[in-house]
Amino acid sequence: MKKIKTGILVFIVTINSVFCQTKPQNFQTIDIETLKDKIAGGWAGKMIGVTYGGPTEYAFRKAINDALIKWTPADLCSSNTQDDLYVQLSFIMAMDKYGIDVSAKDIQSMMATADFTVWAANLQARKNYYNGIYPPLSGSPEYNYRADDIDFQIESDFIGFMNPGMIQNSITISDKIGHIMNYGDGVYGGTFVAAMESAAFFENDIEKIVETGLTAIPNESNYSKIISDVVKLHKQYPDNWKLAWKELDDKWSEIDISGAGIDFNFDATLNGAYIVMGLLYGDGDVLKTINISTRCGQDSDCNPANAMAVLGVVKGYSNLPEEMTTVIRQIKDSAFLHTTYSFETMVESTYNYAISFIKKNGGTITGDKIKIPVQSIQLKKLEVSFPNVIFDTVVSAFSKEKWIFRGDWQVWQVPHWEKDHPPINQSMYASKNGDELEFTFNGSGIALYGNIFKYGGIVDFYVDGKLHQTIDTYYNYCKQEPLDICIWHVFQLNPGAHTIKAVVRGEKREESSGTNICITSAFIYKTGEKKNEKYKFSFE
Repeated sequence: MKKIKTGILVFIVTINSVFCQTKPQNFQTIDIETLKDKIAGGWAGKMIGVTYGGPTEYAFRKAINDALIKWTPADLCSSNTQDDLYVQLSFIMAMDKYGIDVSAKDIQSMMATADFTVWAANLQARKNYYNGIYPPLSGSPEYNYRADDIDFQIESDFIGFMNPGMIQNSITISDKIGHIMNYGDGVYGGTFVAAMESAAFFENDIEKIVETGLTAIPNESNYSKIISDVVKLHKQYPDNWKLAWKELDDKWSEIDISGAGIDFNFDATLNGAYIVMGLLYGDGDVLKTINISTRCGQDSDCNPANAMAVLGVVKGYSNLPEEMTTVIRQIKDSAFLHTTYSFETMVESTYNYAISFIKKNGGTITGDKIKIPVQSIQLKKLEVSFPNVIFDTVVSAFSKEKWIFRGDWQVWQVPHWEKDHPPINQSMYASKNGDELEFTFNGSGIALYGNIFKYGGIVDFYVDGKLHQTIDTYYNYCKQEPLDICIWHVFQLNPGAHTIKAVVRGEKREESSGTNICITSAFIYKTGEKKNEKYKFSFE
């Protein structure tokens, strides 16, 4: 009897301990009209930022833009033609078709079959779809040379708008969708932006919003490190963003893999830093925010668009400058290119999805009040797309002493952009079964550039005598035929001498008009420390 009572006592104590350790869930409260106003503000901010910076996109690379920026609110009329908006609207259209739990593959399919052109990581994700490579492999560094690019960062706003205050749900959805086209820092860029937008529904302090965005990504990632550097620089130079820009550029401008060897930077990290530069130095002012984000250069339409999407949520549509919202009201029923959405229906749809996610995650609606649960943050293991990879050199396919061409290789010519000029030697090409090229290099990685187009055929790539990958170089979606881009790559080889070989199969997919394989150059990479890993700020 005594033993039984002791057992019961222990059981009761254990149960009480469990209940005592369980914390009641915290909630944030927002009213329906405020939620709608902030969603509208986010979308309007996106439209404002992208039209403001649009004319300067990649016009200033590794340089501050000190030129006159000619923009008036009337320019907002062109916002419904911007890919920063219509690409992510295609993702929402996939949700309309398949529901809020739409798979990444179905979103990839919607983007791949849409009637608009795409570039960079999105282009490779589309090509991967038609080659039977689906998420998450479609965005992985093995199948996407542009894995760290800016694409998902540009297209992630809708996730933040649909998850007010629900940072973890925003992270979960970002992880799913971001891996359609990106990996590692490429995914973290979109996750960071969406998390800031989620936080902005309940927080007005920009620094705290940035801090919340950082909690959504691994602090060991380069993306987290560069944003943390912007925060430090802002504290060091609170009244001089140009000094901060210079320090940041000196440390981080050479991290880009897909833009290596050129001054274009497509990487999410540096462009993400320019988003935060605009937000921190903008001091909550609309024009100041988009002006600084734009003048930082590189992808200078996408960066102010993301910055203003965050600030638009903070302010809400009703607190944006009247001269801007007047124009948006005038075009509120105009459809965005390639979509079924207008500004009016886009805001309404986003609100409805936000309510669905709120309810799914334990929130409630009573009258005009919405209670949204505060979520704990859980992050996955760090992803790094190209660890210890640094650019070395580029070798043109016309440097014939470096290449061995066997079979019937010829020069592919394209018309000169100026009349009365001879055609340009664009690439070396072959089309017959057994035609091959050989290239030997010293390093740990290589990317072969060439053409993917309507005449593209199939080619086998070998590394040191072993078949590495078979590539189909056909591409003609939306009549887009990208020339001189990466068609095949391999990294993480042992440092040293390697020989790669491309063997033309003389085969093609049914849609192709030829079996041609075009090669323009080889980008060589080596193993080593990146500049940012050994750089110290001047004030440290």
